[in-house]
Amino acid sequence: MSAPPFSPSPEFVILCELLEHESGFVSGTALAEKLGVSRVAVWQHMEKLRDQGFGFEAVRSRGYRLIRRPAILNAGLVVAHLGPRGRSIRIVCLNEVDSTNDEAARRLAAGEPAPFVVLARRQTRGRGRLGRAWHSADNGNLYASFAFRPRIEPGRMQTFTLWMGVNICELVANFCSARPGLKWPNDLIFDGRKAGGMLTEARIDADQIRDLVFGLGLNVNSPASAWPAELARRAISLAEHAGEPLDLNRFTAALIGRVLLAYGRFVEGDYRDTFADLWHRYDVLRGCPVTLLEGTHRHSGTALGIDDEGCLLIRDARGKSHRFRAGEVTMEKGS
Repeated sequence: MSAPPFSPSPEFVILCELLEHESGFVSGTALAEKLGVSRVAVWQHMEKLRDQGFGFEAVRSRGYRLIRRPAILNAGLVVAHLGPRGRSIRIVCLNEVDSTNDEAARRLAAGEPAPFVVLARRQTRGRGRLGRAWHSADNGNLYASFAFRPRIEPGRMQTFTLWMGVNICELVANFCSARPGLKWPNDLIFDGRKAGGMLTEARIDADQIRDLVFGLGLNVNSPASAWPAELARRAISLAEHAGEPLDLNRFTAALIGRVLLAYGRFVEGDYRDTFADLWHRYDVLRGCPVTLLEGTHRHSGTALGIDDEGCLLIRDARGKSHRFRAGEVTMEKGS
């Protein structure tokens, strides 16, 4: 089942016109003609935009100019920044949810057409790998889950989260002029502190992936003072690292576009030629002494990178290499 065709609201049309002519004014008459409504109706639609946090300057004989945008997530603004790509995916933006991954899974189970993305300003039960809680306050961060129905073999999924991770690193590096790192298998790192995490969950029918949810929690604009005491030394935001806040809606649009592109390449299978080089570029473990906890077993040695199946390679003290499909990795102090 494919996503339904995009149907723009009058507020969205007005917003796109104002963004397109951001350096100047757009006349109320032109907006009324484009929408096929009266000038009074245009004003009413603009009042709805004001309620969302937009601000406008109105000048007689010249029209309207956009002078303020909401700092919080706004679905219309994200879609406007996406341009034509925004019409290929439905964006659900919620003030609060238990978990964006759980909400996406519920919608898939109910038959909602895919692809779509669930965004939330706050999660009450955000989680990462192994069921760990993910701090998800409403302070300018990004909590997003992408829902797909890929119909591919489960065996192909071993490298999926890793591939998405290198793509998100590429986006962050280009958007923020700052280079993050990846800690196998799913953490985004700056200077040893965690900036984000990924969680992929799937439902399998026979020999195919039926429903696929890719979740991402990313610390975008949270200030250093916002972290709970137990996270203050281990967490960092993109804004803190870059030294200035990011345009959250523009960044979210860029992220959605990149995830859709990366997903398409993964399904088509044309990502393999670049995957290894990208992982090597952002891998923070390679060459470092690490310890991997696999159930109750501990394995120590030097990280060598990953193999073609996404397994972590570790060389022990005797020089023998081992491969691990899963586990919890810590870097040894001083590395």
